[in-house]
Amino acid sequence: MLASELFGNKWLEEHADIDITGISYDSRNILPGNVFVCIKGYETDGHKFAQMAEKNGAAVIVAEDKIDVGVPVWYVDNSRRAIAEMACCYYDNPSKKFRLVGVTGTNGKTTTTYLIKSIIETAGMRVGVIGTNQNIIGDKVLVTQSTTPTTPNALELQQLFAEMVEGNAECVVMEVSSHALELERVHGCHFDVGVFTNLTRDHLDFHKTMENYFKAKTKLFDISDRGVVNYDDNSGKQIAENADCDVIKAGLDDDCELKAKNIKISARGVDFDVDYEDRTYPVRIAIPGKFSVYNAVCAMGAALQLGIDMDTIIKGLEKASGVMGRVEVVPTDTDYTVIIDYAHTPDGLENIIRAVKEFAKGRVITLFGCGGDRDSTKRPIMGEIAGQLSDFSIITSDNPRTEDPLKIIDEIEIGIKNTDGKYTVIADRREAIGYALDNAMKDDVIILAGKGQETYQIIGKEKYDFDERVEVYRHLRR
Repeated sequence: MLASELFGNKWLEEHADIDITGISYDSRNILPGNVFVCIKGYETDGHKFAQMAEKNGAAVIVAEDKIDVGVPVWYVDNSRRAIAEMACCYYDNPSKKFRLVGVTGTNGKTTTTYLIKSIIETAGMRVGVIGTNQNIIGDKVLVTQSTTPTTPNALELQQLFAEMVEGNAECVVMEVSSHALELERVHGCHFDVGVFTNLTRDHLDFHKTMENYFKAKTKLFDISDRGVVNYDDNSGKQIAENADCDVIKAGLDDDCELKAKNIKISARGVDFDVDYEDRTYPVRIAIPGKFSVYNAVCAMGAALQLGIDMDTIIKGLEKASGVMGRVEVVPTDTDYTVIIDYAHTPDGLENIIRAVKEFAKGRVITLFGCGGDRDSTKRPIMGEIAGQLSDFSIITSDNPRTEDPLKIIDEIEIGIKNTDGKYTVIADRREAIGYALDNAMKDDVIILAGKGQETYQIIGKEKYDFDERVEVYRHLRR
């Protein structure tokens, strides 16, 4: 691709014939003819590596600040936005070649995307999914180099979209994080449907205030043709009232256009009825918990906005299986139950404990921690929730990262000490899991909260293999 094609009118005429072979924001990955984009990150600044990029063969450098290099430089106000625009152009705007659904919210994004996927596949369309657990098209898992856990960076995202086009995807469903919306990762994308699940306390280390966090989420509806919101959530109400696009209100509220009622929860899942356009439809989903109802009606709303009929939607929900790390039952062949769940926010932890209490015949034992180098204000809140709702809690490490695990635990204990809840502290997560298994009694349910689909633990700046399923099996074998 020529520079004139990639940069258009934004580039000087004398550089129009430069042959561009690729785009990168990592100077170590630069190949001859690449464009290097200087990104200001949290830990370092890409401008510091401009000369290294030149040495490795960069043909053009995009920067916000003045740099001293011997190759052409295009100066921009926002390099994140610039790399998103270039990536869209370089990969020939792939997201315009399929229908695109984005799901945002604090909790429920992953499960909702997989419910939508099941419905779309039941409707006979080939679908791709981009999100926390994995990126897939059909049954094929797509491997990316992205270090972002939910929504890939703009460059990787467009690469994934291009693979989706090659894989003949007719629709792509993706999780859209608040970071992605704030940091321009989805700039240049236009969504057929935007979905909002809920807004609870999280990511304040990045957004600083709940108002900023909410504003980031609302950006999805500025770039969507149609929308669906959980109308029981106050933030969902605000989005519905202010969005320029057509929005379906989903939930249990009487004002919802897609209203769930007659909810019956068991260990096998949830049965409920949905009122829509003067008709009532029976729905079943094989994921227990009241929160599953909200995820389901949001998925139903998205499918309706895509023009899928209600009978197909209900069949798609019935076919949907559980998602790895979301109320995932670990087969143990014991007289107690072990559940793995990604709950790592106050609302997420409360949801999973309440969901389990609805069907548990014995004690509910909650094992959890909080991530290091992340929002510390939620730690005592999560401690208090566990103490109030669990029969017994085990406070341990999650991903401590560069923080002292014992300091994190101390902050969790501030909250749990405000309750009468019984608990113990075992900082080593492997030992904590062993303790939970050794002390479980008949009909108890052990919740391993926080790690979910993750198969690693981050201690310092290193990732170590740590799959809770494997840890459970190993301990039971011993």
